[in-house]
Amino acid sequence: MLEFVVADGVQNLPYARHQMALTLGWHIIFACFGIAFPAIVVFTEWLGHRRDDAALTRLAHTWAKAMGVLFAAGAVSGTLLSFEMGILWPGLMDRFGEVFGFPFVLEGFAFFVEAIFVGVYLFGWNRLSPRAHMLSALPMVVSGIAGAFFVVSANAWMNNPTGFRLDAEGNVVDARPWAAMFGPSTWPQFTHMWLAAFMVTGFLIASVYAVGMLRGRRDRYHRMGLLIPLIAAAIITPVQIGVGDWIANTVADNQPAKLAAMEGQYKTTAGADLSLGGVYVDDELRYALEIPNGLSLLTHHDPDGVVPGLEEVPADERPPVNVVHIAYNAMVAIGTALLGLAAWFGLVWWRRRRLPHTAWFLRAVGVSGAAAVVAMEAGWVTTEVGRQPWIVYRLMRTEEAVSPAGGLAWGLVAVIVVYSLLTFFTVIVLRRLAHGRDTLAPQEQETTR
Repeated sequence: MLEFVVADGVQNLPYARHQMALTLGWHIIFACFGIAFPAIVVFTEWLGHRRDDAALTRLAHTWAKAMGVLFAAGAVSGTLLSFEMGILWPGLMDRFGEVFGFPFVLEGFAFFVEAIFVGVYLFGWNRLSPRAHMLSALPMVVSGIAGAFFVVSANAWMNNPTGFRLDAEGNVVDARPWAAMFGPSTWPQFTHMWLAAFMVTGFLIASVYAVGMLRGRRDRYHRMGLLIPLIAAAIITPVQIGVGDWIANTVADNQPAKLAAMEGQYKTTAGADLSLGGVYVDDELRYALEIPNGLSLLTHHDPDGVVPGLEEVPADERPPVNVVHIAYNAMVAIGTALLGLAAWFGLVWWRRRRLPHTAWFLRAVGVSGAAAVVAMEAGWVTTEVGRQPWIVYRLMRTEEAVSPAGGLAWGLVAVIVVYSLLTFFTVIVLRRLAHGRDTLAPQEQETTR
């Protein structure tokens, strides 16, 4: 029988971890739309006005409504997530809050600015001039990106804590919040997340219209609904591959245990092979495809570079290797597949200025949205689980930060119920919006009159 009243933080740890994983994994999807969707919507509106294209203007109007729905759902999940930092991890906030709490304050300001201008943009449709309406969206776009930066900078600090000193008793002194915000992991992690947001948003939106086209809706409205977000995602995908190399090098320099877990590398090796797939068993990676000297080449740009292995890390300080390794390989594999899809689309468009005619292309785009979400979630699993057992790398273990209060199991149950209901109603509203008159093609509107 599940025991809901616990006596110490060690027993609370699984509940706190599961609750944080659920809320973060759920919210990050909506965060992607908050980062990328406003820019896509405003670009589509601008293109519609420039070309005097009613289909593009109607498409932008429909997307703006969907953006409002997704922003509202994301606001609920983000609010819960901010409360969880203090409720689930009071040890972290008590000891290090003065160092890395500042980005959360700034994120709050960014959120309020975004909320205000989301309202202005939605209610200003057909009430403001086109130029004034599009200009009103700029603060919304900037604040969405800024909010993401502040949150990611806090997470980057947990991976590479900077901006303070510890005295002889281990107390935090000389806290410098600005320096803490711009540690070695901040820019690579933010850039990686920012590009991932455009990939997830672009492929997800394109996948909806790809399914519609497979069902016979080949009008301009659906073609442009697929084409605009797909172009954005296709352009960003190869850039993301390069940024992935950047962030992998940052991990290699600052978190060698995480890199060793990502690659299933037990022994410290010069000229280490790059392992694809496989399972880590008894301090050995088995059933993996290995590329000679590949890991050394990627991490040091030297085929004979030395890569530290897990053998140099005490057993109780090693992350769960299989979880990290499988998640990392899933992210890389899906990213490579999406790169192939982007190349297919780009080659046909460059040669013929059209989409590939085959239904297999539409099927591939149809699954690309879900695939991009899985890749992003796998990336966050790699980042967060790869840091374990530390909540602040090499300074505070996760079990030291968790709340010892009773009832955390009930909190997990409550979050599951709330997020299930939130997901259900969000899907219902979006489906009704998708079947509204604004979303119908001109010939379809005629048949409904």
